[in-house]
Amino acid sequence: MNRPAADPNVATPPSSPIETEVRRVRELSAGGHAEAALAAAMELATRVPENRDVLLLIAANQRQLNRVPDALATLDELERLHPRFSRLYHERGCCHVILRDAPRAIDAFLRGVNINPAMPQSWAMLERLYRMTGDEANAATAAEHIAILAKLPPDVVQATSLFSDGDLAPAETLIRAFLIRHGNHVEAMRLLARIGIARDVLDDAELLLEAVLEMAPDYRAARHDYALVLIERHKYQQGRDELEKLLRLDPDNRHYRTLYATACVGLGEHARAIPLYRELLAGAPRAADLHLSIAHSLKTIGRRDEAIASYRAAAAVRPNFGDAYWSLANLKTYRFLDAEIAQMRAAEAAPETPLIDRHHLCFALGKAFEDRGDHAESWRYYERGNALKRSESRYRPEIIENNTRKQIEVCTGGFFAARRDQGAPNNDPIFIVGLPRSGSTLLEQILASHSRVEGTQELSDIQRMVLALQGREPDLDNPRYPGSLAGLSPEELRGLGDKYLADTRIYRTDKPHFIDKMPNNFRHIGLVHLILPNAKIIDARREPMACCFSNFKQLFANGQEFTYSLEDIARYYRTYLELMRHWDAVLPGRVLRVVHEDVVLDLEGNVRRLLDFCGLEFESACIDFHKNARSVRTASSEQVRRPIFREGLDQWRHYAQWLGPLRDALGDALTRYHD
Repeated sequence: MNRPAADPNVATPPSSPIETEVRRVRELSAGGHAEAALAAAMELATRVPENRDVLLLIAANQRQLNRVPDALATLDELERLHPRFSRLYHERGCCHVILRDAPRAIDAFLRGVNINPAMPQSWAMLERLYRMTGDEANAATAAEHIAILAKLPPDVVQATSLFSDGDLAPAETLIRAFLIRHGNHVEAMRLLARIGIARDVLDDAELLLEAVLEMAPDYRAARHDYALVLIERHKYQQGRDELEKLLRLDPDNRHYRTLYATACVGLGEHARAIPLYRELLAGAPRAADLHLSIAHSLKTIGRRDEAIASYRAAAAVRPNFGDAYWSLANLKTYRFLDAEIAQMRAAEAAPETPLIDRHHLCFALGKAFEDRGDHAESWRYYERGNALKRSESRYRPEIIENNTRKQIEVCTGGFFAARRDQGAPNNDPIFIVGLPRSGSTLLEQILASHSRVEGTQELSDIQRMVLALQGREPDLDNPRYPGSLAGLSPEELRGLGDKYLADTRIYRTDKPHFIDKMPNNFRHIGLVHLILPNAKIIDARREPMACCFSNFKQLFANGQEFTYSLEDIARYYRTYLELMRHWDAVLPGRVLRVVHEDVVLDLEGNVRRLLDFCGLEFESACIDFHKNARSVRTASSEQVRRPIFREGLDQWRHYAQWLGPLRDALGDALTRYHD
């Protein structure tokens, strides 16, 4: 599996010069040479000033030299940079022990073990402090944790500790070696599955957890992880079934109840999820995430005013909660008050605001100033938000371009002719593909207003199929897919088509057709055609400047990593045009192109064209799509609840003075997109 190199400014990369120097500093410190160790660590910090291991060594040696105020100041900086690093809280607890401040020491050690429960030293300090302060109940709890860790193999404890601090690679290496030596061990297997979840290798995690539950069916933590994986893989009904088993045993468990509500949301059962979230909120009224979850569901089912109230409640509970403000902006129709803009500006500028909140705030401020006509200030925040997102992204445009070339090489006219009509014959699915922000939600709403068509959501089933075809250890630079399509038998192609129809059944009622609106499926039209040769495929296309800028100013909940750089967006758009031109050549007439601007200018003509292509009779409800009360889960959810609007066609022109690099990078795509 290709993995990006570790950033030495975050953690210490294994087998690197920095690791060698960090090890030398640790040896100096362990040998009682605190002065020399501190000097070496301080010098190292001039080269990697944000490295958490180096900062921890500085604080530890400052404490050893009885410079406790300096150590606490270093730890404050370390917490600002790496708030989820458990060892900093252990070190802070040790500092407060020296200062004889038991309450602060207990708080520090507790924060550490809440992040990383595999720290026996912290539990031991907690037991001692609780007994000193007469808290025998909590002392007994700490002692129980010490006993649990003592029963586990040391390698499992160490790997768990590494995993808890985000050191996934060494944790995986250690736990795999342990399993090779010792065979099946439920704790080790569960830990390897959790590492898989963190790495987004969800199929492996699912299989591991299934094996764990076969060996230990009463292992509740493993069943919880299993339910989580199923939900992450969009197997919402299976996930909910597992949670129902857990809730029968522990009906008041907030983790189980929260995840159960999440499964209901995944199944589109928002009316069921909202009261579940509200029950949870009653027991924790300052839980900003619960306010946010309620708001998202309210927005999805069109209860806009209630959603706004819940988003505001989330921001009131946590004033730097960027997601709450961005969610308000993402309604597209909300207008921020002066006080809200001032609060967002202050939170975005505050050094203690976490990075994830900062980029949410930047995009929200970009939208706020856009709505006020201050396009210079709006651009400043959009540009900053995108730069923050791109800085933490691992997106490599050449991977998409390489895969596109392979699609064109493999999926030729002759390739398809040799496999004609080998998939499932059903014509139920209607795929809407293209780039995000290209009018696909509008097309979905038009079609879903027809009495014979079910609107669902952006389904990930095709993508999961692609991941399976890539194999368990995909090489992104030399992928097995799409070449692996050539090895599929007629029976396997039919089986994949049947599996897609079975897996998506849960999103449907009794209507004969349903929509899959995952835009990225344009990259897999070859696969779709092979397994579902009678499915309808619609290419939602938009003028490139409008489309690319709309993506640039959109903060996506996940995925779509190409949107955080003007150059990346332009390259992706050009790649999309190249691949769609190929599909049109080798599968003539198979894909209907619908240009957003054409729909805006001639709604009825394009509605009739859409319905004809899908083999559907004209219904006037498709013209009055904005009256459809169905749930809509995309950024355009509020826009498609209004009659068709034209003001968005040229919004990008307000930013033309900053979009020269985009125009240059698009090149001839500016004219040939409508070919």
